[in-house]
Amino acid sequence: MREEPQEDRIEQQRVVDEAARRRTIAVISHPDAGKSTLSEAMLLHARAISQAGATHGKAGRRGTVSDWMEMEQARGISISSAAIQFEVGDVIVNLVDTPGHADFSEDTYRVLAAVDAAVMLIDAAKGMEAQTVKLFDVCADRGIPIVAMINKWDRPGKDALELMDEVRDVTGMRPMPLTWPVGMSGHMVGLRHVESGDLELYERTAGGAQVAESRRVDGREAEEVAGADWSTAVDESELVTLDGGEYDRDAFLDRTGIPVLFGSAVQNIGVAHLLDFVRDEAPAARPRLDVDGNPRAVTAGFSAQVFKIQANMDPAHRDRLAFLRVCSGVFERGMTTQHAQSGRPFATKYAQQMFGQERQTVEQAWPGDIVGLVNASSLRPGDTLHGEDAVRFAGMPRFAPEVFALASPADSSTAKKFRKGIAQLAEEGVVQLLESERRGVQTPMLGAVGEMQFEVAAQRMQVDFSAAMRLSPLPYTVVCRVDPADVALLEGRRDLEIARRDDEYLALFADLWRLRALRRDMPDLVLEPLGRAIDEATGAAPRRA
Repeated sequence: MREEPQEDRIEQQRVVDEAARRRTIAVISHPDAGKSTLSEAMLLHARAISQAGATHGKAGRRGTVSDWMEMEQARGISISSAAIQFEVGDVIVNLVDTPGHADFSEDTYRVLAAVDAAVMLIDAAKGMEAQTVKLFDVCADRGIPIVAMINKWDRPGKDALELMDEVRDVTGMRPMPLTWPVGMSGHMVGLRHVESGDLELYERTAGGAQVAESRRVDGREAEEVAGADWSTAVDESELVTLDGGEYDRDAFLDRTGIPVLFGSAVQNIGVAHLLDFVRDEAPAARPRLDVDGNPRAVTAGFSAQVFKIQANMDPAHRDRLAFLRVCSGVFERGMTTQHAQSGRPFATKYAQQMFGQERQTVEQAWPGDIVGLVNASSLRPGDTLHGEDAVRFAGMPRFAPEVFALASPADSSTAKKFRKGIAQLAEEGVVQLLESERRGVQTPMLGAVGEMQFEVAAQRMQVDFSAAMRLSPLPYTVVCRVDPADVALLEGRRDLEIARRDDEYLALFADLWRLRALRRDMPDLVLEPLGRAIDEATGAAPRRA
């Protein structure tokens, strides 16, 4: 057996070492739990920025690094995912801030395909909210380890033990607190470090714009400083620990336990502990499964998967950026790769790494890194790029559209820009573009998971493509997938509309009654309910299609 050349062994060891330094994470939560504020606070503590962009109250809020779109800054919410790379000691963190609003859950799902761990942010006053639970389920499907951060402890909220019970009941995982609040929510004295038993006290800064100064005291001094609040914190945290809540890294990685930290992102309290945990305990880049379920070693030849397309991040150049996660090997700018879906070569001359909307040219990237390829017009979310060592990763399922509208240009003179813009937004996944023979190509049908997607599409058409559009809502609420062979049987029926989405056909109904009537008329017809149709029929809530 021939021995591997020394230079190849050295190169493979470099890949192993660089992959071991990467932590690729996402922040997930219900809207308004403080995701973007936490992301910015992490950057502040990592010294990647000098001043946080969030202040008390949405009215006085400056735009955060990750919320760069005009609508995001105006509304104080995240509606697109943003990739940011920064260092914590000798570890490189690739942080992907996900959309919080439920209408953009498909974008969040794609992001979660690119990460190795997730921070689940929980509002101390609201607990495990609906969107948080849905995103937790997606992480569970993908086997993504989760660390929970109980946020907004500086405001009135639930009892800490009540929140631990809620986390256990909803996730089925045992909570493993790493820090514990001293003082009830809204009257935060500091944080108890569960392992050492120390108390950390904070000096807050105006608006949380700077890192909160802190000092640690031992248990004896803590009792003098915090009195009954300290005794309560000790008793409560020890109760959870004795009930199986002692931290165990294996339990974190195999998802039988969930580490929990407390804090206030807007005050930059508890954020340093989260960063330390990500650095020390979060998994590094690992082998990823290909389309056949086989693990792709990080030392294999270069491969990457596209998880997001975003246009016009740079308004001056009107470019189109494909975000990809490096899965194995070494990415080198200018290398020629192969597009697995088309079999065609793909050049990578214009490669960049992100810091929110800002960007810089990247010469090399390693497993776990996020790279943006400029003007990669042939790429779509879920696509695979690889070098000589061929591989293909599983594509990303699309969600069932649940609201529909007809789109038309507000000014007929912008028809060409209108068609280009609609096609671009559909490729990005902002909306879904449907074709209906009943409507014709001049008035395309759009589908979305929620109404806010239409709002974003309308603003993007106006701002990015200078082509204002009109949207006329359609009454459909129930969607079923139809076998192409059966489409001819349904043509001409007035109680439904057939729309094509790429290579599949969807039957759209105004309500569940019309679907039931069709089934009575045509009992042998095979229909696969999607999205809300499944919800109403079974009580389940899958949105993927």
